Parts: sequence; structure tokens; C-alpha cells
Amino acid sequence: MKVLRNIIGGLVGLAVVLFGIGFALPSDAHVERATTINASSSEVYDLISNFEAWEKWSPWAAIDPDAKMTITGSGLGQTMAWSSDNPQVGKGSQEIIELDPNRHLKTHLEFDGQGVAEATFDLVTEDDATRVVWSLDSHMSEDMPVYFKPINNYLGLLLDSLVGKDYETGLANLKQVAEG
Repeated sequence: MKVLRNIIGGLVGLAVVLFGIGFALPSDAHVERATTINASSSEVYDLISNFEAWEKWSPWAAIDPDAKMTITGSGLGQTMAWSSDNPQVGKGSQEIIELDPNRHLKTHLEFDGQGVAEATFDLVTEDDATRVVWSLDSHMSEDMPVYFKPINNYLGLLLDSLVGKDYETGLANLKQVAEG
């Protein structure tokens, strides 16, 4: 009985230590992927700067083609809200918060109950092609109850492996669509 109590006490102690370490982990997470597309920056920009065009290349559109999408407005301030029963797609919204035609686009994302992030597309003309850099930045603890902060900080360490593959797929799709 004493051995079992020591084992349980050790496990509880370890859980408390890991929970405490979670508060000390960085709460900022960054994911970034890039590709070169054989198309002009204006052609690529047209595909990323209007949420109506995202259905053609977004990796999440392919995961759940039946997801409900609501797009309002155009240009700066355009918003897209989505809802899916598929946990890989989930529910959320994003709004275009910065536009620099043919060079830069930034969106603010809100994932229903799972935090907020900013996604950025930077376009750089290289000869007859366009270098596209797609990044995601999230403050993993923002707007989270205090008891979720350590857990979210651990998730921040995994964000690149969780989202990076989707970004690679999205950029490959964007390349295919833009290059026709």
C-alpha cells in the first residue's frame, strides 16, 4: 500500500511540475512555409486577397467540402466565417486586416474557443515568378483561462507540426491553381 501511495504521490508531483513548467514556456508560436510560383504577383494576389477564391486552393476546403462558409464584404475588412463538424476544420472566422496589393495580406483569425492568430502572406517578385511566404503567429495564451495557459503553451511547441503540413498543401494547391 505504501508503494502505491508513493507512486501516486510521485505522479501527482510530476503533473504539478509539468503544469508549472507550462507557465514558463513561450506563449508565442510561429509557423512559416514558402514556395515559388511561376505566375505574376498580381495573379497570386488575386487568389489570396478574396476569400471567394480560397475554395480553389485552401487545404481545409478539401478536408470538408460541405463546411458552411459565410463571406461578407470585400477588400480590407472582408470576413469569412466557417463551421464544420470535422475537427480538422472546426469553427471560426477570419478578417483581412492588412492589404498591400501584389505584396502583402494579413488576416486575423479567431478559432471558436481555441484562441486567436494572425496569418500573413508576403509576395516577392523573382524574375517571372513570385515567392510566397505564408506564416501564422499566435499568442497561445491570449484570451485563455489561466488553467489552460500551460496546456496551450505546450500546444504552441507543437503548432508547426500540427499546421505546417496544411500550409505546405495549401501552397502546393495555390501553385497549381496560379500556374493553371
